[in-house]
Order: sequence, then C-alpha cells, then structure tokens
Amino acid sequence: MIFYPDIYLETIKDITYELLEKNNIHAIILDMDNTLIDYNANVLDGAKQWADELRKKRIKFLIVSNSNKKEKLEKVSKELNMEYISFALKPFKIGLKKAIKKLQEKPKNIAAVGDQVFTDVIGAKRSKMFSILVKPLDEKDILLTIIKRPLENYILKKYQEKGKK
Repeated sequence: MIFYPDIYLETIKDITYELLEKNNIHAIILDMDNTLIDYNANVLDGAKQWADELRKKRIKFLIVSNSNKKEKLEKVSKELNMEYISFALKPFKIGLKKAIKKLQEKPKNIAAVGDQVFTDVIGAKRSKMFSILVKPLDEKDILLTIIKRPLENYILKKYQEKGKK
C-alpha cells in the first residue's frame, strides 16, 4: 500500500549497513525537518557518526527537503557533510527525480527516509524507492504537519496491526 513504509524505525541511527545490504540499498535520501533535526534545528545526536560509518561502506547520502530555508539547510548540510536539494515538493516526483540523477543510482537501490507518511513515504513509493519511516524527533511541528499527524497516526496503527516492521 502506498501509505505503508517498507520499514518503520525509531531514528535514522537504526538504519544499519546490514539492513541496507539486505535490501540492496546503495544510497540514502534523508528528509531534514524532524528526521535529521528537531524543531529548533538541532541535529540528531550521533547522526554524523552514523553517516560517517555508512560512508565507509560506500553508502551515498543526500538531504532532500521540502524546506526552502537555505540557511538552515546549509547549516545541516555542512554539519553532516551532505549535499542537499531544497523545495523538493514531496510527495511529487520532481525533487526525488533530481536526487536520483545526482546520486546516479536506480530508484530501487535508494532508501528515502523521513518522518511523514504523506510526503516522505508516498514520495518514495511513487518514485519506486525503498521507504523508511522514522518517528519524528520532536513533538513540535509546523501547522500543516500538525494537521496531518492524526491521520498519519491512524495509518501507522493499521500498518502495525498488519504485523509490518
């Protein structure tokens, strides 16, 4: 189902090389807000070390965000040593197509990771990528996301009832 991620995890740090290898993943697209950073733009503790370890195994990274806040994106990009695509318009394919081209990988070999069903999971599914949903880092959110969270929580409850992990 287009609303269900391939995998649902606590944080990005739960994405292991073994998981990526098992699913033939060579690159990771990361959402920024509430996936890499909290509401106050603090990068998830340990994110840089996690990414550096996976880079040693030749995993590629790219931040793909719907945000157009260049200053925030550049700060996170620099801190994590990752390039980024801003104003990606997920779940539409435009930003994800740019990511595929930049990463030079087939969509099936890319994991798209984010905290929202209606942007990250659906965008990944529409683009034929492996989708990984993570729990939001912060309860605080922008208004539009706050409005969508109850429906996302309902979808996740159904997903978990079906025994998906």
